[in-house]
Amino acid sequence: MTITHPGTEFPALLGREPLPTPDDYDDFWAEALDEARSHPLDLRRERIDTGLSAIDVFDVSFAGWEGRRVHGWLRIPHHRSGAVPAVVHANGYGAGRLSPIDDLTWAAAGFAQLLVGTHGQEGGSTGHLLQGIDDPRRSYYRGVFVDAARAVDALRSLDEVDATRVAAIGNSQGGGIALGVGALVPDLVAVLAQAPFLTDAPDGIRLAANGPWLELRDYLTAHPDRATAVARTLAYVDGVTSARHAVAPGWISDGLADDICPPETARAAAAAYAAPVIFREWPGAGHEAGGAADRQGAIGVLRERFGLGLRHGNVGGSA
Repeated sequence: MTITHPGTEFPALLGREPLPTPDDYDDFWAEALDEARSHPLDLRRERIDTGLSAIDVFDVSFAGWEGRRVHGWLRIPHHRSGAVPAVVHANGYGAGRLSPIDDLTWAAAGFAQLLVGTHGQEGGSTGHLLQGIDDPRRSYYRGVFVDAARAVDALRSLDEVDATRVAAIGNSQGGGIALGVGALVPDLVAVLAQAPFLTDAPDGIRLAANGPWLELRDYLTAHPDRATAVARTLAYVDGVTSARHAVAPGWISDGLADDICPPETARAAAAAYAAPVIFREWPGAGHEAGGAADRQGAIGVLRERFGLGLRHGNVGGSA
C-alpha cells in the first residue's frame, strides 16, 4: 500500500537513504553514560493518593543527564507476590509524563512501569527537537536518551522490581526513545516501539504532513547550509541507527495512514533491527498504530519475554 503525503515533493535536504552510523557512535554514548553515572542516582519517591486500589502510584525523581533531576510516575500492581518485571516507558512529543492515573495498561498487566517525563515537555511544550541540533554533544535527545537509560538503573534499584526482566517501551517520540535505550542498555529483555518518531530522519522530514518533523523541515528550509551538521547530530539518535545496535527482541508497529511518523520510517527501523523483531502494520490506522489492538499484541510479547506465558491469538494488522 502506497501513501502519498502532502510533503512528498519537499526537497530531500538530508538525502533519501537512512543516515549512516557515525564512526564514533559507541564512544559517543559511552562517554555520555559514564558522565551521567558519575552522579549518585539519588532516587526519591513519594506515594500518591490516586484513589486506585489495584495500582500503587509514586511520584519519583532521580539524577539523569549531567545530574539533572528527571521526574516520572512509578506504577506498581498493588497485589503482587515478590519482585515483578518492569518497563521504562516514554510518551509522545510534548506529552511529558501526563497525570498519575494516565495509561494504566502496563501496571494493570502486572508490570511495574516507570513513566519518564521527557525533559522540558510538561504542559505540551514543543520545539525541543531543534535544541542543539547543530552539535551532537549538546543535542536535546542526547540528554533524553541518557535520562531514559538512567531510568532503567532506577527501576533496577527497587526491591519490588526483578532487575533481570526490564523492557523499554514507548509510542511516537517514546518509541524513538525506546529504540535508543535498547541500543544503549545491552541487557534488556524487549524493546517495543509503536509508531516511532525520530526514526529515518530523511524520510520523516520528506514525507510527514503533520507533527514535529515539520519543525525540522522549516529549520532546514531557512538554513539549508546547516543540513550536514543537522544530519550528523541526528545520526546519533535516529531510530534506524539505534535499531542497528539492537540486542533485545523488538516489537515495531505503524499505521499505514500515519502522516506524523510515516510508515516508511518504521519500516526502515524494522529492516535495520539487529535482533529478532516483530513488525506489525495496521491498514487504515493513523498515528495510533492500531491503538488498543496494538497494545494487546505488545502485552503478549512482553508476557512471553518476561516468562509469564506465550502470546495469545492473532491481534490483526499485517506482519
